[in-house]
Formats: sequence, structure tokens, C-alpha cells
Amino acid sequence: MFTMIKQILKIGLFVIFCLNFISCSDEVISPLEKDEALNLQFPSYFPELTFDKNENPITKNGVELGRKLFYEGRLSRNNTISCGFCHIQENAFTHHGHTVSHGIDDRIGIRNAPAIQNMAFLKRYMWDGVIHNLNEQPIIPMTDVNEMDSSMPEAISKLSKNEMYKTLFKQAYGDENMTGERVLKALSQFMATLISADSKYDRFKQGNANFSTEESQGMALFQQKCASCHSGELFTDESFRNTGMYYNTQFKDAGRHRVTLNQNDWMKFRVPSLRNVEYTAPYMHDGRFYTLEAVLNFYSDNVEDNPNLDSQLKQNNHIGIAMNTQEKQFILTFLKTLSDKNFITNPKFAE
Repeated sequence: MFTMIKQILKIGLFVIFCLNFISCSDEVISPLEKDEALNLQFPSYFPELTFDKNENPITKNGVELGRKLFYEGRLSRNNTISCGFCHIQENAFTHHGHTVSHGIDDRIGIRNAPAIQNMAFLKRYMWDGVIHNLNEQPIIPMTDVNEMDSSMPEAISKLSKNEMYKTLFKQAYGDENMTGERVLKALSQFMATLISADSKYDRFKQGNANFSTEESQGMALFQQKCASCHSGELFTDESFRNTGMYYNTQFKDAGRHRVTLNQNDWMKFRVPSLRNVEYTAPYMHDGRFYTLEAVLNFYSDNVEDNPNLDSQLKQNNHIGIAMNTQEKQFILTFLKTLSDKNFITNPKFAE
């Protein structure tokens, strides 16, 4: 009798183990039987959405499919690299600790992975602005030989063998048909939800927090010395500017020039948003600076004059931005008010 009881207990434990394994191995938020529209929530002082919700309606099931695809290694050639590999949530969706992105087979790219945040409000994407529509953006890393080194037909072939994805596509689109357009639009829907708008700066803007003396002084200095480029509530004017950085012969990346082949665009890169900048080291298009202090020191003392240098960096017979040590410290204090802890810990954005 005792032996029989032991056997029953073993079988019971084995069944529980199997059920737990099944429930956790491909865990997703249960898709809704009837899909529902999802309304993006953001402050009234944010710019207007550029994301076309008529072209790509945002739904709860579409976003859930996109979230799963964002962390899906099967989008890469050897199933090891996902979007989330280079865009890590706790670092505002950047590739922390890597000057430039590391992709498939440990290949090294040429650019620092930009933050993925507030994408639904932008007009251009990538450091060189080559992409103008968020629905098209994921195809670049998917097909780049140094990143995911795959193709859409290859990725769909693998996804179509997975029962979970058949269910998710059906719930999001009404049937199990998997197409490149649907993959890209689901990813785009998920990225559109990645809105960062709950920093101390936002609470101050809404009248729910006060700035310290140092933060207030930093904001005033920032508006005086930095806001001509890092303007608006996204802290970028999305322009392309030559900021006096040396040409990196290792990566041979001349920025916007790679797109236009116009010599006037030599070494012009897109002005990045400074939201969550505290979390997104290293900095610049090639990750050359590991600290914000180093970035400010560059702008005050190490900007190189050249024919393409942005006019904002050569005023009053001065190259760069005039800042003393105390002013830099105040500016750094203000920049930290742009950190959004809830954004980098929100489980809705997690794998």
C-alpha cells in the first residue's frame, strides 16, 4: 500500500510539473476572443501622433502579438537574436554596455542602438533618418547581415510552424495567415505603445512635483545651451546635425551622407531624444562616450571645427558650447529628471 501511495504521489508531481512547464514555456497574455482597440495614453503637452492608426489600427491583440515578436529569436537566421536583444527595457530599450550593437554570430555593427521610446510621435527613425514609417522600421535589423541576418520569408516559415503564433495571428487579424506586412505592423503596434511620460520632469510639468534649486538652475541652463537642438517635450527636434565629432575610421559611418550621398550631409546624425538619457549609456552614434559628463566635456572643450559643423556650435567666435564645471553639474542634475522609472519596469513592455 505504501509503495502504491508513493507511485501515485510521483505521478501527481510529474503532472503538476508538466502543467507548469506548458503554462510558462510560451507564456503570453491571453488574447481576447473579440479584439479591442487600444488607445494610447500620453500627456496633452506631447506633440501630435505621427503614427497612422488608420493604416495600422492599434488593438490589444495586435500589441500582444507584437510584444511576443519583439522578443522572438526566430526572426534571426539562427534563432538567437531578437529585437529585445539589442533593445533592453531596463536601459530604455538600448544595448547597454555595448558601444555598437552586437548581432548574430557575435558580429559587430557600426552604430549604437538608439532608445525605443515615444516612437509614435516621431517623423524619422534610425541615426540617418532612412526610415520614415514605423511600420517599415523592423525590416532593417531583420535583414542586416551584422544584426539578425535573416529575411521575412525565412522568419515567416519558422513562425508558421508554431501553434502559439497561429493563435496569436488569428486573434489579431482574424485568420492564421502570416505575412510580412502583418509581422511588421504588429511589431510597430507594440513599439507605438512604448510611451515614456512619467518622469519627474513630467510630474513637475503637471504640477505634481517640485524641482530642487539645482534642478531648476539646470533646466534654465539646458534651455539656454541645449534646447536649440533638444527641443520640445521629446527633447529632440529630429534634425540632422554635424556636432564636430571625428570620423570613426573603424566603422566608416558618415551619418546622413550614407543616405543622401550629399557632401553637405557628411557626419550629420539625427538629434536623439534625451528622455531617459540617464539609462542609455554609452552615448553618440558610435557609443564613444560612456558617461554624460564626458558628453558635456566634449561639447565644451573638444568639438572639432569643420566646414559642416552646425552653426549652433560656432557662435560668438567660440567652437562648442561654453559651460563651466558648475553649469555642467546643474545640467546633469536636470537631465536626471527626465528618467522614467515606470517606463523601464512596466511589465506590459517586458518579455
